[in-house]
Amino acid sequence: MLTLVRREFIVEVGQEKAWNHLARVDQWPSWAGHIRSIEVTPAGTFGPMSTGIIHLRNGMKSAFTMSEFNPYVNWKWVGTFLWLTIHYNHIFEAVNARQTKLVWIVEADGFNVSLLGRLFAAIYNRNLNRAIPRLVDEMNATGGTA
Repeated sequence: MLTLVRREFIVEVGQEKAWNHLARVDQWPSWAGHIRSIEVTPAGTFGPMSTGIIHLRNGMKSAFTMSEFNPYVNWKWVGTFLWLTIHYNHIFEAVNARQTKLVWIVEADGFNVSLLGRLFAAIYNRNLNRAIPRLVDEMNATGGTA
């Protein structure tokens, strides 16, 4: 498996609030401008059996399935891009009672991962460059309760 992206950033909310904020994946378009909408199944509860479809603003769709779920610590979901299997790990590390470090790791495997992975990483990094500051601002402004 090839690591394509690793991002670390700190938000000014506790670990549980950070988790709860990010676990409302249907609200991600508020800070992730490249996402039009996200459908999660089963509706209402984000958890170990969650699956979903991310509808991107460019018209593409990306399906995901939860592969790891450790409340307040991390979740990992798996999706595809062309001939690649992409693994998205969302990690929550308490810095102190009012700060959480979020670590996002994106890994891939599959046909021609070295070439296709670089292409995917370039696009994804560009989106994250805009999305992460918006997420940080949103979480800090609302205390993780938006």
